Amino acid sequence: MSTYFHPKKYAAEDFASLAPSADALPVVIVGAGPVGMGVAMGLAQRGIPVTILEAADQVSFGSRAICVSRHSLEVAERLGFGAELEDIVLPWVGGRSYYRDQEVLHFRMASADHDARGPMVNVSQSEFEQIMTDKLLAHPLVNFHWSSSIAGIATGDDEVTLTVDTAFGTRELRAAWVVAADGGRSKMRELSGIRLQGNSYEGNYVIADIHWESELPAERLVWFDAPSNPGSTIIMHRQPRDIWRIDYQLDASDDPEAETQEDRIRDRITRHLEWLQSDIPWTLEWFGFYRAHALALEDFTHGRVLFAGDAAHLVPIFGVRGLNSGMEDAETLVWQLASVINGASDTAILDAYSTERRSAWQQNVDNAGKSTLIMSPGSHGHRTTRDAVLELATTRGEFAHLINPRQSSATHAHLSPLTWPTTPGTQGVLPGDPLEDRIVAVSAGGSETSLNRLRGTGFGVLAFGLSAELASELAAQADVLARALAPETVRVITVGGADATVDDASGDLAAALGARVGEIFVIRPDGLVLCRISDPAQLGDVAKHLTAGTAPTHFDAAVSVTAAAVGDDARREHVWLALSNALDQAEPADREGMLVRLAMILGSQASTADFDSAVGSASR
Repeated sequence: MSTYFHPKKYAAEDFASLAPSADALPVVIVGAGPVGMGVAMGLAQRGIPVTILEAADQVSFGSRAICVSRHSLEVAERLGFGAELEDIVLPWVGGRSYYRDQEVLHFRMASADHDARGPMVNVSQSEFEQIMTDKLLAHPLVNFHWSSSIAGIATGDDEVTLTVDTAFGTRELRAAWVVAADGGRSKMRELSGIRLQGNSYEGNYVIADIHWESELPAERLVWFDAPSNPGSTIIMHRQPRDIWRIDYQLDASDDPEAETQEDRIRDRITRHLEWLQSDIPWTLEWFGFYRAHALALEDFTHGRVLFAGDAAHLVPIFGVRGLNSGMEDAETLVWQLASVINGASDTAILDAYSTERRSAWQQNVDNAGKSTLIMSPGSHGHRTTRDAVLELATTRGEFAHLINPRQSSATHAHLSPLTWPTTPGTQGVLPGDPLEDRIVAVSAGGSETSLNRLRGTGFGVLAFGLSAELASELAAQADVLARALAPETVRVITVGGADATVDDASGDLAAALGARVGEIFVIRPDGLVLCRISDPAQLGDVAKHLTAGTAPTHFDAAVSVTAAAVGDDARREHVWLALSNALDQAEPADREGMLVRLAMILGSQASTADFDSAVGSASR
């Protein structure tokens, strides 16, 4: 019996147009996907009424996004649906990749005993959204309008007028702020007359969800040039309740319309499961189709219309960055928009939202783009080098890192106008970096909790080794900061020193953060470090700059904290990318000649033994 999730349907309910004499609604959110609902949850949590408009009559159907990162689980906890989500997810920590039938990569994502959560879980986007919907429908500050699609917008200095098509006729709403979170085919983007810019990658993929009671483990499984479907790449992910997600690449000569017919999809899957020597019955539950894109708006803020999630940017799915980056968008936008609505900050802080999240998109594209060039190479050069990497990885394991999917990790805000500078040479977690949620012991009683839970949903002030006098001053200054940022909460967490909140006798936490005695970390509501200061009185400057949407100065450049190749890995990555581009730029008739000339130049710089060994490895 199938266990596939089918979302609830909701009846359209009539609502009146907003009278011209009535005050504008504080916030209208267009789109009830994870991002739009995440913004709604965070704003309602802060006491701000929200109206949600959704064109459909249910949450999305099908798996769509399935891999949820540990950082997104932290966001879910802060937004108030983490416990319900973690009850239904399937954890996983790594995966295997095969070239034909030979394993060429076995990777594990970073995980340590102090982590509050594992690196990744699987659950269908449909179930993710349903949990959020159930929470929002029960919230007194949220009005949810299903079957309500946007037909027009008119923007003014102080409000936005939305024309809405409903089952009961056309309605008009006015809002002080509008969040456009209506997906990759955003109507809000179209009506605003703005377009995504960037690249679309060659290569079409079919997605299918099946119910299959296999005992294969919960890990990312990939076959390049799969024996069951020669020339194709196949990805498999286990989901809860014996649901499996299967993605497979279509050949450039395939007709996408023909290949997305149900009989062709069944045939492809049957061949692969039979090759896996499985005779377990299976049922096809849902299927879809996608291409990889790396597109974004130049600016995510357009007057009083704020774009988020796929409406603002698209990332290649490889490395599972779509939903995860969207949840970051939501949480960052929530506290910054709330600070404007509540009068704690100037509207300039919303420029920081746009700067930060577009930078985050670039970070994601930098990594996801490399994964896409392996999973779905779109040129002769990249196909040739990808196939060479796979061949080499069967005998030369040092090339396997190029196949690594570069799984999603939390992005940084080094380039944000809010991020404070540090003294050159500062070690550890820097302003703009995400602060990982670590398990810690509470000093009073020794019970375990985590930094995320101690901090709550607002700002955190994390101080190390303060004297009793400085700890008292810090508490007083934190109260000043809390009044300036109200109703955002500010919680002080002290480590070591007088009346410590956290027991860090071993010094592990201080060492992990690179914290010095007397140092204070200010943590934003979205889990990023805002600044590192050494005097409690500087919290007054924090309040002043957040109110203005600035920092004392900001970074001109910063090193990404996303996974980057180093040493020999970096050299191999450079060779792969440079050689791919060289092959694409060479005249087709001269590609072999170019490669021979390159080999002779490089070979002349190697020892005879090394060159002979390399020739042997490169020969089939």
